[in-house]
Amino acid sequence: MTVQEYAVKLRENVSKVIKGKDDKIDLVIMAMLTGGHVLLEDVPGTGKTVLAKAIAKSIDAKFSRIQFTPDLLPSDITGIHFFNMKEQEFIFREGPIFSNILLADEINRATPRTQSALLQCMEEKQATIDGKLFSMPSPFIVLATENPVETAGTYPLPEAQLDRFLIKLSLGYSDKEAEMEILDDAKAVHPLESLTAVTDTAELLAMSKAVDEIKVNEAVRGYIADIGIATRTNSNVKLGVSTRGLIALKRMSQARAALRGRDYVTPDDVKIVAPYVCAHRIISRSAVMRDGINTKAEIINRLVADVPVPTETL
Repeated sequence: MTVQEYAVKLRENVSKVIKGKDDKIDLVIMAMLTGGHVLLEDVPGTGKTVLAKAIAKSIDAKFSRIQFTPDLLPSDITGIHFFNMKEQEFIFREGPIFSNILLADEINRATPRTQSALLQCMEEKQATIDGKLFSMPSPFIVLATENPVETAGTYPLPEAQLDRFLIKLSLGYSDKEAEMEILDDAKAVHPLESLTAVTDTAELLAMSKAVDEIKVNEAVRGYIADIGIATRTNSNVKLGVSTRGLIALKRMSQARAALRGRDYVTPDDVKIVAPYVCAHRIISRSAVMRDGINTKAEIINRLVADVPVPTETL
C-alpha cells in the first residue's frame, strides 16, 4: 500500500463523521505521518474534539483525553508515584500522556506550570517523573484544542510550547451542504459511535517511514531555508521561524508530496503547507495592522510569495 492509498482510506473513514472538511483532515493526516502534534484553534462546536476521537478510532489507537482547567496539576497529566500500603512500596500510576493519541482539550485553560508538563514529552517523546525517565508509546501525537474567542480565565500558550506543534489550523464552519448532512446524521446515536478502525498504529508507523524517504533536493532545501531567513528579516516580524520550524516545514512538505503520490517534494508543496507550519511560530509587530495585514498566516503568505522559487528540474 502506498502512502496516498493509506491517506485516502483514512480520510474517507474520518469524513463519515467530519463532513466537508477533507482538506483539513488531510493536514491532520500529514502531521500524523510525520509524528507531529496539531493545535486546533476554533470556536466551540466546530468538531475539534470529534475530529480527534475519529482519528483515534480510525487507527485503533490508545486514546486519552485531558480536560484542561485552571486547577489541573502537572501530575494529573504525567502520572504520580503513590505509596501502596498493601505492598509497602511506591508504585507508579501512569497519567493520560501514556497513550498514542492525546487530546488536550482547551489547553490554554491550564496554568503555564501545567502546560509545561507537555514540553518534554512533545519534543523528546519521553517524560521525567520524580527523577525517572519514562518513554512515550509509539506513535505519540498530541491533538490540542483552544477557543480563540473566549479569553477569560485562559493562559496564552508561550512561544516555546507553540513551537512544538507541527501545525496549527482552524476547521471553520461547514458549508450548507455539509451542514445539512450533519443535521441528518444528528440522531439518538452519534455517528462516531459506529465508526470502526480501518488501520492500526503499526501501519501508521510503516507509512511514516515511507514519508521519511521522500526526496528533498538541494534547490527545495534552499527554498525552505530562504523562507526561514525571510521571516527573520522582515520588518513586520519581531520573531521569525526557528530551525525546529524549518525542519517541520520540510517534513510536512514531504508528507504532502506522499499524499499526492510523488516521491519528491516540489516548491508548491512547501508553499501550500507554509502558513499552517509557520504562522503560529512567528511574533508579528503591532504595526502590521496598519498595513492591512490582519493575520499571521497572511504575513507568511506574503513572505513566501516574495521568496524566489527555484526553477531547477525537480
